[in-house]
Amino acid sequence: MPDAFPILRDQLPHPADLEAALRGREDFLVACENTAETEPEIVQTAIDFAQTQDGQALLDAIFGNSPFLTQCLLREPSWLGRMCLEGTSALAKAVIDETRVATRQAWDDACLMRVLRVHKRRIALTVAIGDITGSWSLYEVTEALSDFADAAASAAASYVIRRAADRGAFVLKDAENPERGSGYIIIGMGKLGARELNYSSDIDLICLFDADAIETDNRDGLQQHAIRMTRTLARILDERTADGYVFRVDLRLRPDLGSTPLAISVLAAETYYESLGQNWERAAMIKARPIAGDLDAGNDFIDHLRPFVWRKNLDFAAIQDLSLIHI
Repeated sequence: MPDAFPILRDQLPHPADLEAALRGREDFLVACENTAETEPEIVQTAIDFAQTQDGQALLDAIFGNSPFLTQCLLREPSWLGRMCLEGTSALAKAVIDETRVATRQAWDDACLMRVLRVHKRRIALTVAIGDITGSWSLYEVTEALSDFADAAASAAASYVIRRAADRGAFVLKDAENPERGSGYIIIGMGKLGARELNYSSDIDLICLFDADAIETDNRDGLQQHAIRMTRTLARILDERTADGYVFRVDLRLRPDLGSTPLAISVLAAETYYESLGQNWERAAMIKARPIAGDLDAGNDFIDHLRPFVWRKNLDFAAIQDLSLIHI
């Protein structure tokens, strides 16, 4: 076992359901046998580890407490072998890196959705094992989950941007990296913006488009294209399939929710915040950061809002209002 994957048995949670733990161990060995032909050495590593005291304690903690992690491990038992060989930290980084380029493996929506859901299963299992074995800190857990969310949003954004360009919505400035210079911006809010995601967090997004950064012959149709892109992106991440889902997506933090579409222009957003922005929106923007799409345009947008977020002067009513906000 590598140093990156230590097992502190006294820190592992005891199985709440002993029968489920025993049944899980049996099912795990069966799953290993069923996949042994494809990755024999890695599967054998998983089997050998499962037969040690440390391995049995870890598997009991998983199978006896978490049906979700149980299903993750039984669907891909070789993943435990990879953790034994590579360590949880290196493996988590590899999953995140592979997720960012997931569009290279995708020829349609369904293919991309499956790839992202497989990666979600892998990152969830890897992070959880790093967490419950005591080898990861809370910061490392939330950072990895947030980095994966960034990567998944980036893969989905790259896909919808390329699809829109193929339909003639605009011209790609970088065919190898569709997000770069695209003018399509995804802002992470809340826990995602602050890199504080937990295992069950949804992701709060604001989707914008910068008309000045987009090369197109049909500027009047940009908003409709951006709305379609945002709707598709949310479905790719949010929709439940046989492989589960990636993240629940919440688009309700966008400016003027009641009267704006799913994606609005940067100019409209800036005008709203500067003229009608509420104190709760000012507080929410403290955690905002660009996570996918055109990151340069996203950073310019955040910089432009700094005077709104960090007002030089506050009246007593504003101070009282801000004191009641919990973010």
